[in-house]
Amino acid sequence: MSTPTRVYIARLAGVAVFDPNGDQVGRVRDAVARLRSTQRPPEVVGLVAEMPLRRRIFLSLNRITSIDADAIVLGSGTLNLRRFEKRPNELLVLQELLDRRVQVDPGGQNGTVVDVAMECSRGGEWSLTRVAVREQTGRLTRRGHLHQVDWDRVRGLSGIADDRGTANLLAVLEDMRPADLANALQDLPDARRNEVAAALDDERLADVLSELPEHDQVEILAALDRERAADVLEEMDPDDAADLLSELPPPEQDVLLDLMQPDEADPVRQLLKYSPGTAGSVMTSEPVILPPDATVAEALARIREPQLSPAVAAQVFVTRAPMTTPTGRYLGMVHFQRLLREAPADMLGGVVVNDIDPLRPTTPLPEITRRMATYDLVAMPVIDRNNRLVGAVTVDDVLDHSLPRDWRERDASPVPGSAATLDGADG
Repeated sequence: MSTPTRVYIARLAGVAVFDPNGDQVGRVRDAVARLRSTQRPPEVVGLVAEMPLRRRIFLSLNRITSIDADAIVLGSGTLNLRRFEKRPNELLVLQELLDRRVQVDPGGQNGTVVDVAMECSRGGEWSLTRVAVREQTGRLTRRGHLHQVDWDRVRGLSGIADDRGTANLLAVLEDMRPADLANALQDLPDARRNEVAAALDDERLADVLSELPEHDQVEILAALDRERAADVLEEMDPDDAADLLSELPPPEQDVLLDLMQPDEADPVRQLLKYSPGTAGSVMTSEPVILPPDATVAEALARIREPQLSPAVAAQVFVTRAPMTTPTGRYLGMVHFQRLLREAPADMLGGVVVNDIDPLRPTTPLPEITRRMATYDLVAMPVIDRNNRLVGAVTVDDVLDHSLPRDWRERDASPVPGSAATLDGADG
């Protein structure tokens, strides 16, 4: 294995994993250590990697040819795709040790764990040998010194730490995409998951909630005080907020909607009125809308806004004033590829397309799916009986509501013909 003989594990979190051909197969999420009955430090037996579609698998250290701060390289493209499950005598280093309160001998100095190092012996065995511990000073304005000490000098590392804090865990999770962070939260005990979720800022938590199964969304929201829950709902897209509120009893819905700002609550209330499984219930009420006298340059500037999802930013809907839903008369839409082919000073009214019939709020989901597939669309307008735009259904909305309700919790199936094929269990 081409790698340093000592590696601090927290620095590996999020590092890409590559097969021998240089193709990325996933990212490191943790290290697995096997506890021993003797006083010897735990043996590190492998890494936990997260693959596409959120499958977490075990990678034996015997299959890894190099480890560094930029990449983990495997010696074989054949992987065990069985979902990783921790065994009773195993320890997840980052999840279970970071921010644990410990004492360092001699003297019993109190501190918290900020990192753990694994070290390779001459025989090729990896063990947890060093611990980075930050002193507790007792003063909020002073940061304690950081010490790197031998594993056997630290008391409080054995057993499971139910009282460890969340600061270092949040640091490890902070650069994850919302979907990856949501998956990581599902692997935590309920109390720890709620604690981490509560420590996220409103916008970050809103993004993560949108990626979680409904029951996890409800449990996390219920663990927040109502004012905070309302603040988080305000940061969510109206359709995602409506989906979450629809899982709550009507009295609780009303309380949270009343706590939200009126301009944030109104579109959510409107979405909650539509029947499940219809265009009205799955659409977003905030697509990109511009008047016909707006220029192509203005439209391109609008769809570049970073907060827009790719599906929403793929097209501009053109209507008469007002520009918020329900709008004035709907005129048509322009796909971003058409915008790229037109002169920046051209008016949208001259390039608008209206040859596809819009959806109605009552259009059922199977019909929406059929029409979007027929015309190769990533979004379709939804208009009311007065020809006013009330929203748009995007392809991600359709997928979210077409897949089984528990799709976020299901194991991904191997892709036929891929290099990652099922073989014997590694651990």
